[in-house]
Amino acid sequence: MTSVAPIRKIAQGDCTRDLDLTGGEFAAVLDLAADVKRSPADYRAALAGQSIALLFEKPSLRTRITFELAIQQLGGFAVLNDGAIGAREPLKDAARNLERWVNGIVARTFLQKTIDDLARWSRVPVINALSDLYHPCQALADMQTLREAFGEVRGLTLAFVGDGNNVAHSLMLCAARLGMNFALATPEGYEAEPKIVAEAERLAAETGAFIRCTNDPYAAVRGVNAVYTDVWTSMGEEDEAAERRTAFANHQVDDDLMSHADSAAVFMHCLPAKRGEEVTDSVIESKRSVVFDQAENRLHAQKALLLMLMARE
Repeated sequence: MTSVAPIRKIAQGDCTRDLDLTGGEFAAVLDLAADVKRSPADYRAALAGQSIALLFEKPSLRTRITFELAIQQLGGFAVLNDGAIGAREPLKDAARNLERWVNGIVARTFLQKTIDDLARWSRVPVINALSDLYHPCQALADMQTLREAFGEVRGLTLAFVGDGNNVAHSLMLCAARLGMNFALATPEGYEAEPKIVAEAERLAAETGAFIRCTNDPYAAVRGVNAVYTDVWTSMGEEDEAAERRTAFANHQVDDDLMSHADSAAVFMHCLPAKRGEEVTDSVIESKRSVVFDQAENRLHAQKALLLMLMARE
């Protein structure tokens, strides 16, 4: 690695949820992600000799490939294991095996408890690559994308239309921390977790932002700077698909809904998208769409996170 500024370490030692990072560490990840994107060659040996286990209970395109590439491009080595974590042996045994072999663990799981237990039993850093409650890596890439689109993000308003899910949770926590307003529009019965909303409201009060939850998508997007949506039915919820299509029918992001946002507003989606359900093809293919910038920034934001957790002095 060529001469670069010292990399700030994450004191918690893990990233199991968004709030494992302090406010300063969160900003530092975004700053580092921008530098990694500008000058990738400066970091190409930062993880030389280190191995990271990728544990994937859920299939993935963006998460798996961007983590594998991030680790490889930083000089490390990734090893993948698909399937349920802790199914063939106690999770605490699996974690204590892994810590003897690898320098870090990236896990994409159905349950947040799986992430928490891996961090509890393993002495190497654990990164949450998605759970039922949080998606911190996605939120980091999204905040990087908004920085690129608008420069200063403090005072912007981001509206999320759809399910009060893991992506919505991480976005509202991260937005509040950056002083960004957050509006969430969900159908009745699909609201975000009250405890996570309360935590986001506490953070927003400290930064001068607001968190607004509603069932009205038009009220949520009025005048906002970014409109975000996600699939109506996540993996593991397939038996609810028909019911959810009915419940979410009025929460589709189409040209009419986008017309109520600011004229310079961008459209965001974590992908994969069900075109014709949560978003129309005309919106996702429009000039306002930054969905592929978000996808690219998964690579850079995850590199920054790996560096702050695992790079040697």
